[in-house]
Amino acid sequence: MAVIADRCPQIQVTVVDLNAARIAAWNDPDLSVLPVYEPGLDAVVGRARGRNLFFSTDVAGAIASADMVFISVNTPTKTRGVGAGQASDLRWIEVCTRQVAEAAQGHTIVVEKSTLPVRTAETVQAILAVAPAGKTFSVLSNPEFLAEGTAISDLESPDRVLIGGNDLESVDALAAIYGHWVPADRILRTNLWSSELSKLTANAFLAQRISSINSIAAVCEATGADVREVGKAIGTDSRIGSRFLKSGPGFGGSCFQKDILNLVYLCGHYGLKEVANYWQQVVELNSWQQQRIARLVVQKLFNTVSGKRIALLGFAFKADTNDTRESPAIRIAKELLEEGAQLAIHDPKVGSDQISQDLGQPPGSGEGQWLVALDPLEACRGADAVLILTEWASFRDLDWAVLAAVMRRPAWLFDARAIADAAAARAAGLQVWRVGEG
Repeated sequence: MAVIADRCPQIQVTVVDLNAARIAAWNDPDLSVLPVYEPGLDAVVGRARGRNLFFSTDVAGAIASADMVFISVNTPTKTRGVGAGQASDLRWIEVCTRQVAEAAQGHTIVVEKSTLPVRTAETVQAILAVAPAGKTFSVLSNPEFLAEGTAISDLESPDRVLIGGNDLESVDALAAIYGHWVPADRILRTNLWSSELSKLTANAFLAQRISSINSIAAVCEATGADVREVGKAIGTDSRIGSRFLKSGPGFGGSCFQKDILNLVYLCGHYGLKEVANYWQQVVELNSWQQQRIARLVVQKLFNTVSGKRIALLGFAFKADTNDTRESPAIRIAKELLEEGAQLAIHDPKVGSDQISQDLGQPPGSGEGQWLVALDPLEACRGADAVLILTEWASFRDLDWAVLAAVMRRPAWLFDARAIADAAAARAAGLQVWRVGEG
């Protein structure tokens, strides 16, 4: 919405939320305290806010005055009931749609922005169909394909904009908005169901590549090959390409696992058992990769980490974001805590409160506990090992001579992102494991 407002100054954009504290943060004159950390977002908000970009808790009022409403609410995986662990929980979609039906005036175009199961639009249409007389609606699907950390550039220069809908006039209206800065040949039009399925499929294919290269990384470690060399060799094949061929601790974030599990549930619903099993394996291998890394740390540290201090660098699921949803660091940290490790966690953008929420326990000092370190040096002080889990740029240039000097010997570097200077770490006296390196 910020980018649309920035690129279309003649369009008034109002972002609404029931969370007053969050809206207050979006309106704070200090752009450094925005609720979401994303490179470049503060500049975009700074240009448009107060001009044609507004943040408000007046949900009903904003809907009533809108020609177009984007539904951008959370759709987490269900934790109970039918489809628990796979299907999306659509309660907030329903609540939001009912509020739109109640508050809208005249004709309103309703745009699905959240990642949704195929044919969710039928539910939205059914609720809007019983709105009070005098109101009409068109429903479109406009899934987002941006990546956290590069979201602003992804939006400003997208590979494609996908709009699904059966009302051509409404499709054209939304396309015209993007047309202010997106070339016409990059704006794709489909039916509603193809658009909804395309989002799930795109994330499933990207996650599949990550699980695939991580499976090969394990083979490389066993055989003496190097996954980076293998990835480069196969990536030069124009049929494969080089993207998403970097091995690591597995995929995380708000979409990949949720969307694949949603696809698995969808396939099961339609009796496509073999297809469901295929995509389920992508998720299972991702979990296995994280468990494998945690167990390898324990194994290398003489088969026990009980009472040992481990510096854990990086908690966000990827660099340049403060998002920890489904972060590989969560599962790996929990495995090590279960083994009795004392974790010293440092992440440039993730704070103690978020880590407490993700690990399900407050910080503390001692066996099976964790604490926050202000910098890598503090994290490594007295540590038996340092484990890199997020590819923050600052972790590429660590001074291993300085860090090794404050660690307990023998000491290990476990580089799950293969970004550190392994030669410098070895020269400093550390033993080094890098993912995918035999």
